[in-house]
Amino acid sequence: MKRIALFFGLLLLAVGSSYTLQAQSVLDAEDDNNFNNFYSRTLTGQKKAMPYAYLRENDVVWETVIWRTIDMREKFNQYLYFPNDQNKNTQGRINLCNTIMNALKDGQIEVFADDDMKIPMEYEALEPVLHKSRIIHIAEFDEYDEELEGRDSTVYEEFNPEDVLSVRIKEYWYIDKQDTRQKVRITALALVYNDCKDRDGERVCGTVDLFWVPMNDMRVRNILATNKCYDENNSNAERTYDDVFITRYFDSYIYREANRFNRTIASYLTGTDAIVESQAIEDKVFDIESDMWEY
Repeated sequence: MKRIALFFGLLLLAVGSSYTLQAQSVLDAEDDNNFNNFYSRTLTGQKKAMPYAYLRENDVVWETVIWRTIDMREKFNQYLYFPNDQNKNTQGRINLCNTIMNALKDGQIEVFADDDMKIPMEYEALEPVLHKSRIIHIAEFDEYDEELEGRDSTVYEEFNPEDVLSVRIKEYWYIDKQDTRQKVRITALALVYNDCKDRDGERVCGTVDLFWVPMNDMRVRNILATNKCYDENNSNAERTYDDVFITRYFDSYIYREANRFNRTIASYLTGTDAIVESQAIEDKVFDIESDMWEY
């Protein structure tokens, strides 16, 4: 019996080795133009997002709504911000902002003015925000180098993706009765534009939510699934933007939760107190599931 088992083991090993060599030779023979890859890769552009599992209303026994800010200037989140110049050689990579803006320009997705996705926005409606204008004062001098009253001139600025420094997401945390687990789904995402204007001779900067993208829309998810982002720890990870939000591979902080006053944390707390409140909400949400099993 031992000899028979040894014979079949050697036979399977030989067949497996033959198949591997044949597969390698076929790859080398047919893929003559594969100069950059030394093994066969799955084309990211052909990937499709996996639809969410069906969820019945009666299976949701608890839920809450959380709004978060993802600051792309943080080191952990910088892969969402770079490369910010898609005109350079970036190995086919496009950052999150340009991925969404390009899809919007091409009419592949639709966006909304509110996070409830009830007020549709056309790309033309974004012109006042994307193409900003500001008034600058131009000094004028006479022939004796004495300053005159001067004049004001309007300067127009094109939209710069580098000014999108953060994104905001709206997500629903809930408990599924079928498996008594706490789960989360991101329903909306907003690009946050760093908007600077001249007021009373001073440069004042603030943030503006450009629009809200419906993350439950398969058109949006398929766009995100066909664009990969860079992982500095493993370039073979091939993580797409859809993977990032599904697996929650980002660092963020809570700026609002569903409450009776419908207010943000910044409306009633500032500084360190706001940070403490944000973390307290984070802890409260995560403690819900563990508290279910206390008797």
